[in-house]
Amino acid sequence: MTTSSTVPSGTAVSTRAAVRGSRPVTLIAMCLGAMITFLQITATVSALTTIQADLEVDPTTVIWIPSAYTLVVASLVLSAATLGNRYGRRRMFGVGILAMIAGGVAVASAPTVAWVIVGQLVAGLGGALILPNSLAILGATFTDPHRRTEVITAWSAASGIGLAIGPLIAGALLRQHSWHSVYVSTIVLGVVTLVVTAIGVAESRPSAGRLDLPGLLLGTVAIAAAVYAMIQGGRDGYTSGVVSTAWIVSAVALVAFVLIELRTSAPMLDVRLFRSASFSAVMVVAAVSLFGFTGVAILLVLFHERAQALSPLDTGWRMLVLFGAYVLVAFAAGRAIRRTGFKAPLTLGLVLGAVAAFGLAAQGPTTTFDHRWALFVLFGAASGLVVAPATAAALASVAPAQAGMASGAVNASRQVGSVLGSSLLGTLLTTTMAADLPDRLAAHLVGEPTRSAVRAAVAAGATGDQPLPEPVRSALAEAMTSGVQAGLRVTGIVFLVTAVLALTLIRNRPHQR
Repeated sequence: MTTSSTVPSGTAVSTRAAVRGSRPVTLIAMCLGAMITFLQITATVSALTTIQADLEVDPTTVIWIPSAYTLVVASLVLSAATLGNRYGRRRMFGVGILAMIAGGVAVASAPTVAWVIVGQLVAGLGGALILPNSLAILGATFTDPHRRTEVITAWSAASGIGLAIGPLIAGALLRQHSWHSVYVSTIVLGVVTLVVTAIGVAESRPSAGRLDLPGLLLGTVAIAAAVYAMIQGGRDGYTSGVVSTAWIVSAVALVAFVLIELRTSAPMLDVRLFRSASFSAVMVVAAVSLFGFTGVAILLVLFHERAQALSPLDTGWRMLVLFGAYVLVAFAAGRAIRRTGFKAPLTLGLVLGAVAAFGLAAQGPTTTFDHRWALFVLFGAASGLVVAPATAAALASVAPAQAGMASGAVNASRQVGSVLGSSLLGTLLTTTMAADLPDRLAAHLVGEPTRSAVRAAVAAGATGDQPLPEPVRSALAEAMTSGVQAGLRVTGIVFLVTAVLALTLIRNRPHQR
């Protein structure tokens, strides 16, 4: 496969030269883009308690501060890949960076929670445009299958860097400034990425064919309704009227999407790809990888800040151990795949991730970091063996001409997995904590009416910054830990089941024509 096959014939020579002359710059720009999209997640989670206290946000609304961003990314990421194919991947990548900057400006200057959510929605549009188009640009720039696997794992590792620096930046800025300053990092990094992109990234456009508008709209509705149901179901119950309606809308849109994509001559997603057991299995692994990686990261951030009462900066330094191990192993995995294929790292990573999750679940609120850091390293390394190779395996499971569709599909799967990790594990945390709290309060001899007042405060989300008596604080820490432990155990089980899937179904080597 040559570079000229990815662009219109009239510009094949000039584009090939531009791409070959700027491959390192292209890789840097695409990695910076991936970094921004994940920086937004952990920076927001780290600042969430401060935002809630400053703007006096009720618990029902506060969940939409991080979820608004994830909802838009997951809903539009597949459609964004189609727009990149139609109008130019570099152009759509640049629009995505501008949207991230605009979203950052909106949140950084937000006077109310409504403006915070609006800013998150705009930033989500940016994340949706950045992720699939950056991956597709790398696929078009690095055409050798083995080299492409290496750069895609580097791109995936950059997401870990974004997750890692989010709590550190938020923690450092919150010590000296208001929470608004946290989002300046998105603005600055976005401007740097735009400059690097302008310097050395060439346009990549595989075709100028007809835009599959019905598929784009139906695909967006199907994913958006499902993601909304996942998020809102955690608050209202997954069988409530509004949530049930969202599930029905998602199912109807999905069926219509499949029927239309099977009949159209230029589908945004060739659903026949899912006839490949390897491709379908990779989609599951991609979703599970971000389910665990994002979900466990959020659980551990909340555990450190709320169960162990650590500052965002102290939490960030601890999380750096996990994310640092992820980045190092993800970079190394790209070269290792040449010798091992995909099955070994994916299966081993899922098994080791399960071991680490079960190990972390066995520890309590008073366990020091000296006794936990090795499990942080293990989970980070395990994630590096899964998250990055899963993305490369998706492209390796299809013919090179279908790489653009595969990149959109794997990004959609990853983002839906991320939503599942944050919403389902977050819901499990809160419900387990609420159920466990009465017994914890009783065990610490907290009497009435204090016991009822504490339960009511927890239900209303009003205990964040209040000084609490030691028995109450200990009971809350233990109940919070119970919720975190439940989420970690579920993650371990899901990882083990998915390991069997990876071992039995995924193609071990890149697709050959």
